[in-house]
Amino acid sequence: MCWILLWLITLSLPVLADLNYHLKPRQVAENTWLLEGSTDNFGRDNGGNIVNVGFIVTELGVVVIDTGPSKRYGEALRQAIASVTDKPVIQVLLTHHHPDHALGNQAFKDVPIGALAGTTQLLHEQGDGMAENLYRMVGDWMRGTEVVLPTQVLSPGVTTFGSHPLRLLELRGHSGADLAILDQKTGVLFAGDLVFYQRALTTPNTPGLAIWLADIATLQGLPWTLIVPGHGPVAVDAKPFEQMRDYLGWLDHLLREGASHGSDMPELIRGPIPERFAAISLSRYELIRSVSHLYPQYEREQMQHLNP
Repeated sequence: MCWILLWLITLSLPVLADLNYHLKPRQVAENTWLLEGSTDNFGRDNGGNIVNVGFIVTELGVVVIDTGPSKRYGEALRQAIASVTDKPVIQVLLTHHHPDHALGNQAFKDVPIGALAGTTQLLHEQGDGMAENLYRMVGDWMRGTEVVLPTQVLSPGVTTFGSHPLRLLELRGHSGADLAILDQKTGVLFAGDLVFYQRALTTPNTPGLAIWLADIATLQGLPWTLIVPGHGPVAVDAKPFEQMRDYLGWLDHLLREGASHGSDMPELIRGPIPERFAAISLSRYELIRSVSHLYPQYEREQMQHLNP
């Protein structure tokens, strides 16, 4: 029996050894580093590393923005930070509760993990289910991952770490509780998943596309110099905002027109995607999800108009 167990362990070792995120921090501004994820969907080939995670090296220590999709990622993130600086991590800021952004919290239990109150509540309510679903999608990358809730409630305003005053904004267009972070020293805007760029946006928790559009206007009006989206490449111009506004407007029009004409979901899902969006990563996949998430509400609103 023992030799069988040893044989199974030996077989599993090469597989587990391959589960390496190979995180390589890239400096994008003064004292500011980015670990850029894939724009693909969750998969066993990427371990859920589809997210942009950042950190700022201040005089007092390191501020981390989001912790990634798994315990293994969080541990790799700490190693990546250590390859850049010997300063300790002193703070984690979570942009929202979705699993690719918050399931690496286990690796940061020794420091304050700050989030909006709504983020903590949503992670408490949905975290276990999201972790189980992600395990089904990426497998052993998630081994040992457990939900760790934030330990600190964040409020809008400016909080300073060393010479970096960070402006915290409480928005809600993507998840219902979205934190955006503007470093007023460098002008780097960590927009979280309020901004997707060159990757189709996800809508499962949005309180409404009009709210999301208003949040985009708020972010664009800030004195930023560089935009770090939650997914997709960084930008030094307004193109991410323009793409988001264009896509959200198109999606809202598609759903509203569909409801007014009595279209069914399959009809909308199979419909053409404008050429300007067709090349964006996962455009068809996310259209299917968005129609599934949002269309029933548009249908209800249309029925209310017909039956006042």
